[in-house]
Amino acid sequence: MSSASSAAFLVLAFVLANVPFFTDRFLGAVRLSRPKSLVLRLLECLIYYGMAGAVGFWLEQRQGQVAPQGWEFYAITAALFLTFAFPGFVYRFLVRRGA
Repeated sequence: MSSASSAAFLVLAFVLANVPFFTDRFLGAVRLSRPKSLVLRLLECLIYYGMAGAVGFWLEQRQGQVAPQGWEFYAITAALFLTFAFPGFVYRFLVRRGA
């Protein structure tokens, strides 16, 4: 990946990680009758993690040969995605409640 596409991908991953915490709609589209629970928000994060992974795979494939990845890669990227989601979590559960 070029540095521009890498930077754009990181910004996309950061935005996708925070979307579940800034909207009460499921996947940003489906209106729910009750506010989303933390479990539903984490499920949404998992879905967005898969979407970010698919975009990353597409970018890597576009640049050349796709490198095989083991479980370590997915563990590290999942931890990074959850780290990206921290500002949204803090906003939703700590700042808005006045803690």
